[in-house]
Amino acid sequence: MSDKTVSAERGATLRTIANLWPYMWPADRPDLKMRVVWAAFYLVLAKLVLMLVPYGFKWATDALNGELDPAGWIPAFLLAPVMLVVAYNVFRIVNVGFNQLRDALFARVGQHAVRQLAYKTFVHMHNLSLRFHLERRTGGLSRIIERGTKGIEAIVRFTILNTAPTVIEFGLIAIIFGFAYGIEYVVVTAVTVLAYAWFTIRASDWRIQIRRDMNESDTDANTKAIDSLLNFETVKYFGNEAMEARRFDASMERYEFSATRVWTSLGWLNFGQGVIFGIGLLIMMAMSARAVQAGEQTIGDFVFINTMLMQLAVPLNFIGFIYREIRQGLTDIEQMFDLLDVRAEVVDKPDARALEVTDGTVRFDDVHFAYDPERPILKGISFAVPAGRSVAIVGPSGAGKSTMSRLLFRFYDVQKGAITIDGQDVREVTQASLRAAIGMVPQDTVLFNDTIAYNIRYGRPDASDEEVARAAEMAQIGDFIDSLPHGFDTMVGERGLKLSGGEKQRVAIARTILKAPPILILDEATSALDTATEQEIQSSLDAVSKGRTTLVIAHRLSTVIGADEIIVLREGEIAERGKHTELLAIEGGLYAQMWKRQSEAIEAETRLRLAREADEMGIILRRPPQGPA
Repeated sequence: MSDKTVSAERGATLRTIANLWPYMWPADRPDLKMRVVWAAFYLVLAKLVLMLVPYGFKWATDALNGELDPAGWIPAFLLAPVMLVVAYNVFRIVNVGFNQLRDALFARVGQHAVRQLAYKTFVHMHNLSLRFHLERRTGGLSRIIERGTKGIEAIVRFTILNTAPTVIEFGLIAIIFGFAYGIEYVVVTAVTVLAYAWFTIRASDWRIQIRRDMNESDTDANTKAIDSLLNFETVKYFGNEAMEARRFDASMERYEFSATRVWTSLGWLNFGQGVIFGIGLLIMMAMSARAVQAGEQTIGDFVFINTMLMQLAVPLNFIGFIYREIRQGLTDIEQMFDLLDVRAEVVDKPDARALEVTDGTVRFDDVHFAYDPERPILKGISFAVPAGRSVAIVGPSGAGKSTMSRLLFRFYDVQKGAITIDGQDVREVTQASLRAAIGMVPQDTVLFNDTIAYNIRYGRPDASDEEVARAAEMAQIGDFIDSLPHGFDTMVGERGLKLSGGEKQRVAIARTILKAPPILILDEATSALDTATEQEIQSSLDAVSKGRTTLVIAHRLSTVIGADEIIVLREGEIAERGKHTELLAIEGGLYAQMWKRQSEAIEAETRLRLAREADEMGIILRRPPQGPA
């Protein structure tokens, strides 16, 4: 790893820590700040008590060896070997107690940080544009958030509860060695600690890239697994289970290789740390042994130095552990902070006001839009949907029909022109008030994996059970729900897969009825259904759109015959407009051609269905009588 790369890595680390600091020291929670202060107090107290542990061992050893020099002010019975052994163990117990008290006080701080940052990330994800979510892979995104939330607690905890104790303990040991045994002991200790820390940091920096490779492989494998399971039926349709398994296994093979490197490199890191500390311990113990032989130290001093160094081994080991955990945690949440840095494409203006709907007139005025600047979608579209009237948008695939509903919902902003509701530009009002005024029945209704009641109530979460039932009746799904064993408490399954297409669509209609919006968008709401189901659903759609300003985006022309105006799009421009009969009268017109093709397709479908029914009836009539002769 080059010096430039290391410098960039450390700069990113510092930025991430700076981003994380407000969650470690929350400005709006003085109670949590006090918990941090008290945790720090018990932290220092625990380290002071810990320094007495080696002294207890030293005094007990000297007492057993007859070398203890009693102080005149200390009662003799307290200097008995048994009492000193008791004191040694009491010091250890008190130290553990203070450490656990520290951890208990800090637990809420760490969990609060996890919750706040996870909440902020979740809200931010919903504020990002539709373009971002269409380009993202859901499995990989969920993995980033999962690892990031786990990394937050590790960083918060290790930064405050382990880095500071290590520094404090080293400082106390250096002071004790300097005053009791001489500066050479301090020098050896300092060199050992610095060499240990230097090796740990360099080795951990090397391991970070290995960890990133492992995370990327893990994310890729998880994405493929979730994507494959979400498309379970498609996999079965084409018999591609083996192919999906191979793709997943290829990702797991990369993960296996990276994970093996992670554990192997950890072994080398631990071995190197052990060698450095072992050399430092060897030098210190040799110095003390010579001093004992020379009569400059007692056996108790030899034991004391050994015990102190073994205690130092714990925080020294934590130097490596802390650095690894912090760096790995930073690596894990780096992508989460990257997500938080992504700017929302569509945002409310600072002076945005709530939309005021008086009668609900919707107007497109010279609207231009392109997802990609090199490929325009809408090229100067102008039309109006008068209050309480319906306007249908039809045209070939790719003409820009569904884009218009996305622009009205303000999932994207127009590049030129304007979309207004009762004269108010949708870019000048708040997104929340805009979307509250519009109801949507989409082509592909995706339900939450919850109950039917939950999915209907999603249109207005504070609705009563009676209002939910009334909306279901209006959507002509009430009888079906009543026939189910668990009624409204029936679970609909992942994406609503336990329901048929028509049943899902009726739930979507009931949800929109419950929302009761003044403006309604029907975005190819029946194009995915068979003809018979479409006719049943159409009556429900006619009921819900009655009296509402309705924009109908349709593929099947039979659903828009009654529209007050039909607009025919071709390559992002209005090719024709008028009522159904007027458009059919245009000789060689686009609408007339589309109507002819769809009519022929429907006739062919009807003939095929009647022929199938006739064959089935013929089989029944030709079947020989059953029963005894």
